[in-house]
Amino acid sequence: MPKNKEVFCPMHFYKKLISLFLLCATLSVGFFGAALGQTNREQLEKDKKANQDKIKQIQSVLKKTSSQKNVNMKQLQVINSQITAQQKQIGLLNDDLKLLDNELHTLGIERRKLDQDLEKLKKEYAKMIYEASKRMNTLNNLIFLFSANTFNQFVLRYKYLKQYTDARQNQASQMEALKVQIAAQQSRITSKKDQQKVILSDRMSEAQKLTVMQTQKNTVVTELSKQEKELRVELAKSRQQAAMLEKNLKEIIERERRERLAREKAAREKAERERAEREARGEAPKPETEAEKLDLSGMTDEEVKLASSFTASKARLPWPVRGFVTDHFGRQAHPVLKGIIVDNLGVDIQTNAGEPVRAVYDGLVLDVNSMPGYGYVVAIQHGDYMTVYAKLRSASVRPGQRVKARDNIGVVATDGEGTSELQFQVWRNTTKLNPESWLIRR
Repeated sequence: MPKNKEVFCPMHFYKKLISLFLLCATLSVGFFGAALGQTNREQLEKDKKANQDKIKQIQSVLKKTSSQKNVNMKQLQVINSQITAQQKQIGLLNDDLKLLDNELHTLGIERRKLDQDLEKLKKEYAKMIYEASKRMNTLNNLIFLFSANTFNQFVLRYKYLKQYTDARQNQASQMEALKVQIAAQQSRITSKKDQQKVILSDRMSEAQKLTVMQTQKNTVVTELSKQEKELRVELAKSRQQAAMLEKNLKEIIERERRERLAREKAAREKAERERAEREARGEAPKPETEAEKLDLSGMTDEEVKLASSFTASKARLPWPVRGFVTDHFGRQAHPVLKGIIVDNLGVDIQTNAGEPVRAVYDGLVLDVNSMPGYGYVVAIQHGDYMTVYAKLRSASVRPGQRVKARDNIGVVATDGEGTSELQFQVWRNTTKLNPESWLIRR
């Protein structure tokens, strides 16, 4: 008869199986964390590429404006945009380095855990081999089996021997799998460290470029400061032109408001007359007509839905032209004239000569006009919203025409200094809104 310590112990065996299961689960969690990190890296790489493309586009435009004999404000605005994009690129590279540090830290923890698990398995396996060599030779196995008192005991002992053998084989396989994982983990760590060196080099290179841009900006500002008198005359002229544009747009909005209210009043009066006539004839009330569905602002159901869907599209509207913002919305300090505040009705988007301008959303063309300093101006209604596209060389739409998002509405103009720029605005009734908060992020 075998000694008591050799009797089959199911609990001991299943504890080993549970231990192996938890080990596998630990590895799975590590892999999930790595996958999550990969998702963050994919977004970061996407942002870096998009910003690098923007820098190239700015450089292309700056090369054309720099070919002019005299420096000008538009050139300075492009340089400022280039500096902003360059600073963003350095920030993205810093984010990349932080992400790599986190990934290396996580990989290091996982590597140490794998080493500990392997060491534990080795010790357990060595103990199993020692015990097997001491008491589990073929003769002892047979004696152990045939010394069973009952057939059921014989079956249990047979199962025990098989499970014991399987456990040893499984543990050996697990050790080999861990060795493969450790080698792969070490390879990933080495790769991340090499990647880190490349990013550090890139960051240094981008910082040097930024220094050159700052020097270029200072040179342009110095040159422009010598033209203070001309700049003040130019500023006064542009303010006058902007005031004329704003006045014209408000008149368009007011005209549209009066027409809406007139439609609303006429529709309700007609509806009241028809209702009174039906009641006089003793007829049952009819469902509301489209005319009766006008809201208090005079908008039809269709216009209300359009305004609602336009609102829901905030931060998701396509850009009206391919390019980059050089002058932002609202009040800001003049980049050269000290103590002077300028106010932009929308945003200025610089682009290449001959670029097509597109509607950002479905709507109705309210007005197409030509104005001093702004070329052709197109106003498109979206319910109680309105988008404005100014500084066009030509317009390909007419008042009363319905357009779809991304339809061509004209071509951007190029001024005497070689600058191709679109002025883009967003209004809600008579309130000016920041267009950048409506356009999709780039």
